[in-house]
Amino acid sequence: MDLHALEPEDFDREVRSFEFWLDAVRDYLPTADGLELPPDDVAPEDREPLITVLSSYCVGEMMALEGAGGLIRSAPNRSSKIFLSTQTVDEGRHLEVLTNRMTELGVEDVDAEIRRRANPYLLEFRERLLDLIAQGRWQQALFVQNVLLESMEFAAFCHHIQLADARTRAILEGIVKDERRHMGFGENELGRLIAEDPGLRDDLSHLRQEFDYLALGSFEHALTELRIPAAEHPTLKRGYLAAVKRLGFA
Repeated sequence: MDLHALEPEDFDREVRSFEFWLDAVRDYLPTADGLELPPDDVAPEDREPLITVLSSYCVGEMMALEGAGGLIRSAPNRSSKIFLSTQTVDEGRHLEVLTNRMTELGVEDVDAEIRRRANPYLLEFRERLLDLIAQGRWQQALFVQNVLLESMEFAAFCHHIQLADARTRAILEGIVKDERRHMGFGENELGRLIAEDPGLRDDLSHLRQEFDYLALGSFEHALTELRIPAAEHPTLKRGYLAAVKRLGFA
């Protein structure tokens, strides 16, 4: 089937379907019983910093899991609800592979470790996102979930891939493929809504200013915890801002 030959409504329905999703995610994200990963080659001195990073990732993926699942109720049409159901499964898979990685690194109580190392900015981000969802504010919650949060995770994972051990890199490369799809859904859905109501862009821009503080603060906190030199901090922040800009929300 030539997807691009379809009418817009048929195209949306096809690319948001479970069948399309199953083909898209097949055989690339390793789970407990999934693909074979490269040998573990983390140096002893890198173990603790990696566990700290993975703990933050788990907070983000738990937030994304709760957020995607919560958005299903307020989604305005069937194709969006179906897409969000596939995204919810994606986020659950991400959380699983990341917690499995922590177990491989010797963490005995993963949940306790995540709580102990939780990034306070991410916790506040989660609270405010879930509040938008609870209020049924579809456009605003979708923007925070599928544009801001996904851009934040995308930037962090892409930056980490360049530095990661082979085993962690294979996991993050699989997750990034999903993040691209999630960001694309947010971009397309919000682009359509803004075309119908141009004033929505200003509303989302104000919302972005509120959440940028939390996104950039979470990066600063994580980099400081990892004792990364201050001169290197702007690189990750620029990655997040560039990702949001690419989605049309400069």
